[in-house]
This record gives sequence, structure tokens and C-alpha cells, in this order.
Amino acid sequence: MKKTASVAVLALLLALSALFNSCASGGNAVMSGESEEALGHLNRGRGLLAESEWDAAIEEFNSALAIDKKLAGGYFYRGLSYYNKGDNDKAIADYTQAIRLKPDYAEAYNNRGFAYWYNGRHNRAIADVTRAIRLEPDNASAYKNRGFAYEELSDYDRAIADLTQAIRLDPVDYLTYNGRGWAFYNKGNYDMAIEDYTQSIRLNPNYALAYNNRGVVYDEMGDYDRAITDYTQAIRLDPTFTWAYCNRGWTYEKKGNYDQAIADYDQALQLDPYYAIAYNNRGWAYENKGDIEKAIADYEAALRIEPKHQLARQNLNRARQAQRQMQ
Repeated sequence: MKKTASVAVLALLLALSALFNSCASGGNAVMSGESEEALGHLNRGRGLLAESEWDAAIEEFNSALAIDKKLAGGYFYRGLSYYNKGDNDKAIADYTQAIRLKPDYAEAYNNRGFAYWYNGRHNRAIADVTRAIRLEPDNASAYKNRGFAYEELSDYDRAIADLTQAIRLDPVDYLTYNGRGWAFYNKGNYDMAIEDYTQSIRLNPNYALAYNNRGVVYDEMGDYDRAITDYTQAIRLDPTFTWAYCNRGWTYEKKGNYDQAIADYDQALQLDPYYAIAYNNRGWAYENKGDIEKAIADYEAALRIEPKHQLARQNLNRARQAQRQMQ
């Protein structure tokens, strides 16, 4: 059966996902006139925040704010704690209050912008981070975050400009190289993308995402062996990396290694039973092996998870037609 480019979906991993740090931790926003007791709670909270004790940190910041409601740093750091707990709405509310109390609080603008980005409010994110840059023109984190927001809007030229400036200010941030690599990839500049992913890996050899993303580029370039090598390394570093299994499976399919592809999709689905792309791609592998019944079952499973999955719908219709012709 002739394979068409639209049959399967490569599980491209957005270079922004879950994977980037929460902006900067914020400067010392302590202002004159604040009580020693409030500062004590604030500093204890910051220590707990550094130890990832989010709930305990929030309690300390609550205590600080109960004593001094005008403590901008208390709102800032509590907002950062809420962000790390996954409560972006509360984080945004606290950053907003910190900004009301301290209108030149660059890190509060930066972190609120990141929270807006995480909520999908990319234009709001850009506005906040732009304000942070005006207040602190040498803030590498702010340029990085604005670059990520531009990537989400597919404005790759602006993303590259911002991420390049972030790299000038902080040339050892492996996350920024990874992010810029994604922008270069989306512009079709594969050589620059590979260069950035490789630099990200040099700076952090244990960064599984950069291996995965470089594998995506090698796959697009038709260098399947290098792609598989990178996906395999990503999986070694993170055995729960669902997308890397799915990406490696798709590259194996391109090489005609359908059994290996199916084994990778099996592993991806064991890690994430609701991964529609893996069902769709495994169905395509089964179809190429001539197992139409299993292919149809997988396409149907993909559509149960994502009823609007157009490629799975097309694949299912084609497989059913093939099944009827075989009867």
C-alpha cells in the first residue's frame, strides 16, 4: 500500500510545553517600613519555596501578609508558590496585587506574563513581558518568555529575535537554545535548528527534550537513523517520555520496520492510554502489515478519544473500504 504524507501524524513535541522553568524567582521586593516579624515570615517562606514546599511556603506568606498587607514581595512569592502548585489563576491574582503595590516590579510583570502564556493568553503574556523588558532591559528571562509567547502565535521571526537576545544576555541557558531551535525548525531552517538543539544538549547532556526535538528535525531531513538514535537517547534519559516513543515509532514506520513501530506505540499507549496519535499511527502500521481489523480498531480508538481527528477519520474510511473489497 502506498503511503501518503497525510496518513500519520508525527507527535511533534512543542518545545514549550511543561518543560520550561517558571521565569525568574524574583528579586528582593522588600520595601522600607515593613515589620521585622513580617519579613521573618517572608524569608522563611522563600526558604520553603526553594525546597519546593509549596503549601508550607504559602502559609508563611499568608502570615506575612496578615501582618503587612502592603508587602509586595509577599504577594509575589505566594504567586510563585501558587504557580508551582498549578494554580495559575491565583498566581496571576497575586502578581497583579504585587504590581499594584510596586508598579515597577519587573519580575512580577515577567512572571504574570509567563502565567498568562501558560493559560493560553499569549497577547496578554507579550504585553506583560514587554513591560518587564522596559523596566529591566537586561532581563534574559523576560526576552525568553516573550520569545516563547511569539512562538505560540507562530510569529517565529520575532521569537528568534527575542530568544537570540536572551542568549546574548545568558549564553548558558539550555532551555533558550531548545526554544529557538523549535522556531528555526518551524521556519524550515533545519541546520540552525540542529545547531541549537546540539548546543542545548552540550549545556545539559541529560535534557531529553532536546534529543527528542533534534530527532524530529533529523526525521524531517530523511536522516532516519540519526532520528532514531536521538529518540532512543531521549527515552534512556526519560523512560516515561511518551512522545519520544511515538516519534521513534513513526520513524520506524518510515523505514518499513512495522513491528518495531508497533512496539513503540504499545509503550506510548501503556504510558498514556488516551494518546490518540499513537492509536492512529499504530493503526497505520497494522494496515501496512495487512492486519486491517487491528488497524480499524486503532483508528476507531483514536476517534473515540478525539472525534475531530481528521487523519484518523480518513484512515478509518480507507481501511473500511479496503476491508469491504477483501470480502
